[in-house]
Amino acid sequence: MALRFVGIDPNTGQGESPTVWVDEERAELVIQGWKPDAATWAECAAFEVPGHAVGIPEHEQVVRVPARMIATLREACDVAEAAELR
Repeated sequence: MALRFVGIDPNTGQGESPTVWVDEERAELVIQGWKPDAATWAECAAFEVPGHAVGIPEHEQVVRVPARMIATLREACDVAEAAELR
């Protein structure tokens, strides 16, 4: 796996570092963020989508990233999309 660093939260301080990478081989985003609080976790786990099981599978995780990282996430999406088209 070769991760391409895209960006980090511009307000990063000690112990606060939401980060975005792209795995260009798999054309996937890799996101480091804050763990959700119990209420957010429960709301995500209870969310129903037609054709999808309720809950969060054991092999998946919910993370939070600040809105100020939207530009970084857009850039990461562009990088992942370009990798997929190669």
